Amino acid sequence: MNVPEDLRYSSDHEWVRVDGQRVVVGITDYAQKELGGVVFVGLPDVGAVVASGATFSEVESTKSVSDIFAPLAGTVVEVNDALEDNPELVNDDPYGDGWICVIEVADTTELDALLDAAAYTALIEG
Repeated sequence: MNVPEDLRYSSDHEWVRVDGQRVVVGITDYAQKELGGVVFVGLPDVGAVVASGATFSEVESTKSVSDIFAPLAGTVVEVNDALEDNPELVNDDPYGDGWICVIEVADTTELDALLDAAAYTALIEG
């Protein structure tokens, strides 16, 4: 299982790449494998204010539909429009081209509540 050391993780299987006040958000390699072939990603609206832990997106796969939860509170400032025509990017490159959105974080201290790579690995290996 691919769990990059430089990212933070939620217990709901989202990853976060920190870039100052902004974070790039996607779903983990573990999550995309559990979902199977992704056929649709519901992107949040740019400008949407999201609450930490609240649903802000969904991913449909050949197996199921899963909610995506905001790992941090803030405002969506960018979405990955490439997923509209190529949702399989979530499977092919979950930590790269398969990112979902960028959130301008309201309170960066919330990052402390996210898991590091070791803690996330322990969670998924259960």
